[in-house]
Amino acid sequence: MRHFLDIRDFSTETLQVMLDDAAATKAALKAGAETAKPLAGKSVAMIFEKPSTRTRVSFEVGITQLGGTPLMLSAQDLQIGRGESIEDTARVLSRYVDAITIRCFAHETLLTLAAHASVPVVNALTERSHPCQIMADLQTMIERHGALDGQIVTWIGDGNNVAASWIEAAARFGFQLRLACPEGYAPSAELLAWARAEGADLVLYDSAIEAATGSQTLVTDVWISMGDEEGSRREDFRPFQVNRELLEMAAGDAIVLHCLPAWRGMEITAEVIDGPQSAVFDEAENRLHAQKAILSWCMAGN
Repeated sequence: MRHFLDIRDFSTETLQVMLDDAAATKAALKAGAETAKPLAGKSVAMIFEKPSTRTRVSFEVGITQLGGTPLMLSAQDLQIGRGESIEDTARVLSRYVDAITIRCFAHETLLTLAAHASVPVVNALTERSHPCQIMADLQTMIERHGALDGQIVTWIGDGNNVAASWIEAAARFGFQLRLACPEGYAPSAELLAWARAEGADLVLYDSAIEAATGSQTLVTDVWISMGDEEGSRREDFRPFQVNRELLEMAAGDAIVLHCLPAWRGMEITAEVIDGPQSAVFDEAENRLHAQKAILSWCMAGN
């Protein structure tokens, strides 16, 4: 069964196939050309435990463009909201639909769903990873700077689920990933050890300015993710804001990425996110194209 659960599950070659397909279908769509419809006559269940703008809209539109029918299902729409097991939900949905995407809290929910589903399952976000987002980010980097191998990317902020998927991508694509996180917010030592064993070029910094110096891509995310307690986060992250002064330390052609939604004036300033080096909205658009490629790859093997 071809699931798409985490970037670490795939070879560089397979991931590149998806990225190449995303670029080709985006170009065809822009040109008004006909594209393949591998989901023609098929239905895709979209399970959302967490609300979303980009994930919901990009998947719903993408499934439609691939010829399929998307079925939006919140936890309240399903019996899992009243205690039905994920295992039984997976078995039942597999009798009705041809693929499942899920945006949930616990990563274990995703793994359990995939283990008991007989149709492809796509990770649309968990507390541990966000691989669809990073595929869109990689597509954006390629559009702006070409081949990924040898590029320098700097992650600034929380070592969260998005950072985790960036680390997995660094283990597959040969770019240097610098991580500037406040003390106590670094990614897990286990994940870092795995990535280095896989050949990832990872460098950890205490200073955002040092990490950004000469970097071609600056990436950040909110300081307080959904479900996090605010606590001292605002104060802890203050030196890790992506602002004009920080961007000036990066390479002259550097781009800025943010998975959105952004808290303008906190992790990133409006001046940067609306500025000429921001690729944030191209990145958001590329969620559509990357996810279409992911779904097409899943369906091609099933």
